[in-house]
Amino acid sequence: MDPKNRLNDDEDEVNKRIGRVRSRGFEFGDDYVTLAHGAGGKASAALVDAVFVDGYGNDVLQELGDAGVLPLAALPGCSEGARLAMSTDSYVVNPIEFPGGNIGELAVNGTVNDLAVSGAEPAVMSAAFVLEEGLEVARLRTIVASMRRAAARAGVQIVTGDTKVVPRGAADGLYITTAGVGMVPAGRVLGASQVRRGDRLLLSGAIGDHGMAVMLARGDLAIVAPIESDTRAVNQMTAALVDAAPQTRWMRDATRGGLATVLNELALASGLGVVVEDESVPVHDMTRGACDMLGLDPLYVANEGTFVAVVPADQAEAALAAVRAQPGGEEAALVGRIVAEPASSVVLVTGLGGTRMVDMLVGDPLPRIC
Repeated sequence: MDPKNRLNDDEDEVNKRIGRVRSRGFEFGDDYVTLAHGAGGKASAALVDAVFVDGYGNDVLQELGDAGVLPLAALPGCSEGARLAMSTDSYVVNPIEFPGGNIGELAVNGTVNDLAVSGAEPAVMSAAFVLEEGLEVARLRTIVASMRRAAARAGVQIVTGDTKVVPRGAADGLYITTAGVGMVPAGRVLGASQVRRGDRLLLSGAIGDHGMAVMLARGDLAIVAPIESDTRAVNQMTAALVDAAPQTRWMRDATRGGLATVLNELALASGLGVVVEDESVPVHDMTRGACDMLGLDPLYVANEGTFVAVVPADQAEAALAAVRAQPGGEEAALVGRIVAEPASSVVLVTGLGGTRMVDMLVGDPLPRIC
C-alpha cells in the first residue's frame, strides 16, 4: 500500500470510524492529551489531523497552511460597497459541558452572533485551543463535533486554528479562542447613532436561560431545575429581521451583563432614554424561579442565543413577525421604546405601573459563563 494514498483507502476509512486516523503518515490512538501533543512534533500533528482536520472537515482547512486562504468572492455578501467585519472572543466557561450545549458550540455561536448583530453575513472563522494535560480525547472529539454541527447550522466554515497544551491543573480542561469574518452588505449601517426617538425595542427570545443553566450545572447549589442554555446562532433571525425592517437601527446580543447592561450601553452611546415594559420581557418560569431563589434579576443574567434590536416604529410589527417565523425566534417580543427623557438612562415600567431605574451591572454574580 502506498502510504501517500492511505486517505483514499477503505481500510483507513474504517480506522477513522474507530478513532485511529492515519494522516501525513502519523498514527493517532491516544486516549488522553499529553504535553507531547503541544510540542509541535509528530504527536501534535497526529492530534491535529485526527481530531481537528477530520472533525471540521473542509477543503480549506485540509491545506494545513499557516492561514486559511480562500477567494474573497466566496464570502457571502461580497459585492461592491460591502465592508469586512471581523470579531474575536475567548471562551472559558465552567463547566465545559452544560445543559443545552458545551464550550465548543458556544464558541461557534458566540462568534457568529457577534458578526450577525453587527449587520454582517458570517462566513469563516478560526478556533485556537488551549488543552490541559489529561483531557480525554473522546471528550475533545465530542466538543469538536459539536463545533462542526454548529458551524454547519450557521453556514460558516472553520478554516484555520491552533492548539497548545498546558500542564495538568493549569486550565479547566480546555479554553477556546475564536475569530470570525463576514461581510456587511453595501448600504447597511447599524449603530447607536442611527437610533431615533419613537423607535421600538425587539427582543428575540426569553432571557436568563444560559447563565442559570451554567450556574446550576456547577453543582454548588442545592437547586435542581430543567433549565437549558439558549446557545444558538442568531444570524438567520437577524437576516430575516433586516429583510423585514430595512431601516433597522441597532442590534446587540445580550451576553455577559444581560439585557440590562446592553440597554444601558445603548442609552449611553445614543444619549437617549430606553423604556422597557417589564411584563413584555419573556422569562421562562423555571429560570425566573431559580433567579428568585438566588436573589438575581433575570435582566442581568447572560444569554447566548438572544439579541435585542432597535427598529423604526412603523416596521416593528413586520420585524417581529419575521423573527418569530425563524427557529429560535418563536418567543420574540416588542419590549420597549426609545424616548428623549430621561436621557442616557434605562427605565423599567413594572406591572403595577410604577417605574424604576435599571443601572448597568456592577460586579459579576455569574463568573465564567462564556
